[in-house]
Amino acid sequence: MSSFQGFILVLAFLQLAFQLFLKKKNEMRIKLLKKVPPKEAQSIMDENSWKKTSDYSLEKSRFSNFEEIFGFITFIPIFLFIFPWVFGTWNTSTEIGVWRSAFVVCCFFISLQALSLPLDWYKQFVLEEKYGFNKSSLKLWISDKLKGLVLGFGIGLLLLSFLLYLFREISSFLPQMWWVLSFCIFFIIQLILMVLWPKIFLPLFNKLTPLKEGSLKDRLISLADRSGFKAKTIEIIDGSKRSGHSNAFFTGFGKFRRIVLYDTLVEQMEEEEIEAVLAHEVGHYMKGHIPKRLFISFLSGLGMFGLISVALSSPWVYESVNLPEYLLGSASSILVLLSLTLGFLTYWISPISNLLSRKHEFEADLFAKESIGSEKPLIEALRKLYKENLTHPLPHPWIANFHFSHPTIIERERALRS
Repeated sequence: MSSFQGFILVLAFLQLAFQLFLKKKNEMRIKLLKKVPPKEAQSIMDENSWKKTSDYSLEKSRFSNFEEIFGFITFIPIFLFIFPWVFGTWNTSTEIGVWRSAFVVCCFFISLQALSLPLDWYKQFVLEEKYGFNKSSLKLWISDKLKGLVLGFGIGLLLLSFLLYLFREISSFLPQMWWVLSFCIFFIIQLILMVLWPKIFLPLFNKLTPLKEGSLKDRLISLADRSGFKAKTIEIIDGSKRSGHSNAFFTGFGKFRRIVLYDTLVEQMEEEEIEAVLAHEVGHYMKGHIPKRLFISFLSGLGMFGLISVALSSPWVYESVNLPEYLLGSASSILVLLSLTLGFLTYWISPISNLLSRKHEFEADLFAKESIGSEKPLIEALRKLYKENLTHPLPHPWIANFHFSHPTIIERERALRS
């Protein structure tokens, strides 16, 4: 084992240990609060809902612990033995065509995803089923997995082949800064896919129908107009055929943006509450959160491409993970290496991103309050979301501050009332 491999394994173990520590603290808090619902929770859910929420949170946490341990155990042989064996056996050097190199990488990642299938099945048909959230049949679940496999493999093969082509062609006439131009082109393609996803790919899994004419549509259109948010359409997605969870989101950007409401959300809430949820989503757009997040994504992606550039010209990187010498300069093997290891470094800076995300949520909440003229509809909507989704309103502050991209409902209510 090289010193680099040892360093990565230490990082992986530290992440696992810290994750288990945070979840243990959270589980202890939930068990303690389960006995007597605190005053903050009594306005959100009744005693039976509180106990069910506590049990659901505990079981999810325990299952997540198992996933973390399973992931760490399987990562060790994959990183130390399987990864160098695959790329040492199937040549992906710069002498080999980009299609073959991309094919090897895609097969490698698809194989890794297959390891999690039993855990995905258990979560859907045991854990979610127990608490009434699973609405999917085994046939539909298998169909979703197969569609995802084919779609992921096809898109991944095309994108990766094009990316490898960019690496090779641009580096021939721009040897020092090729990675900047390559990433800019690749980023534009990602933006195009963001526009195409809800129109072409999402309908392969879900049925989206325009919101019917009526008082709800009139209310939502009126909100969009007076907020200055011109959505191309408001659609209902049939999320209920897979899960009892509810949500709302918007996709695309510019004139291609569209608002999507879960059918479960429409069924569970009053019209003014749905309006408040939509106002929150509109707030993200009107406050400029989308371009800000895209800019951060651009910087992080550019940084990763710069890292790839450095690794490609560093023989010690290939040697440290037991890759053969003829792979020097092979971008496919470096891409896989970074995908396997970079997360152990970025994990420790993820709270910064989550802090920014929580700030954006507060701003969107305030926008919704100002657009509607009252905080009450949004508060009631949030309470229903928490109750219906069995989301615990009082997690341990450490895990909330480190992992949560959204503030807790207690924090949001306090901010809305202030």
